[in-house]
Amino acid sequence: MYDGLFGSLFDGLFFEFPRLGFLIFFFIACETLCRMKLPSLYFPHTSQFMSRTVSASKLLFFLKWTAIIMMIISLMSPVKDEPYELEPKDGHEIALILDASQSMQAKGFDRSNPNLNRFDVVKNIVSDFIAKRKNDNIGLVVFGEYSFIASPLTYDENILKRIVSQLQIGMAGKYTALYESLAQGVNLLKMTESNSKVAILLTDGFSTVGVDKIPLDIALDLAKKEGIKVYPIGIGLPHEYNQKVLLEIAKGTGGVAFGASNSNELEEIYKKIDALETSEIKNETFTYMQYYYFYPLFLAFFSLMLYVYLRNKRGAN
Repeated sequence: MYDGLFGSLFDGLFFEFPRLGFLIFFFIACETLCRMKLPSLYFPHTSQFMSRTVSASKLLFFLKWTAIIMMIISLMSPVKDEPYELEPKDGHEIALILDASQSMQAKGFDRSNPNLNRFDVVKNIVSDFIAKRKNDNIGLVVFGEYSFIASPLTYDENILKRIVSQLQIGMAGKYTALYESLAQGVNLLKMTESNSKVAILLTDGFSTVGVDKIPLDIALDLAKKEGIKVYPIGIGLPHEYNQKVLLEIAKGTGGVAFGASNSNELEEIYKKIDALETSEIKNETFTYMQYYYFYPLFLAFFSLMLYVYLRNKRGAN
């Protein structure tokens, strides 16, 4: 039992600064060559105390050398690599790209609660979608006249839902940079190694001329290069968003374009997207350095304090 306990404790243990172990020879040499010699001229009764010196005490000798050796071991910095692994998950890398432009203030999208604006309805439905996708690595992109990453990819649905709840209309400007938002979604997903990358692009309007700095063809090329399947969703009446562009985005990336004129239709769309195929996301292994220098340092401190206490108590020189 003890062999297994100590074997697991010291397995993989090594020193960051092993050469400091040679300090032990310095202390041995000092013990041998640097003994304090006091002339009897100044201490005429030294011989009476010699039998009671530290060197005559085996316990004090042991404590002194324990403190020295433990301090040297502490300086050598014993460390151990502790590996830990993120479990693989079956799911997608998903970028949720949400339109937060001024047009999302329109009300009446939810027939059961006509006082809610489109953006509030979208936030509620997106939060439900996030809660269902337990195994997905999801990030958020918000856009208006410019786009930004509101959340990097994460498996933590609570953080995502909290961020979604705090999103506001106009926080990215009042106009619509649709193609730039797609490119930003590509930026969010391009660093991942998953074979299943999905972007869900939701908008209720047209790309604003002069605001969108990235052409549609370049945004599509970026998505194709990274193997990202885009599912564009237009909400509102059919004439309120650019159906032709959304179809082109879906066709060019292997996705499907959707349109929703009310909240019930939007919920059904997210249910359809929820039925996407799954693929394995590779697990990742990390290591962190576990330091053990404080154990020998504590022993050295304890031995030194006990040594000083006993030495003074015995009146040793």
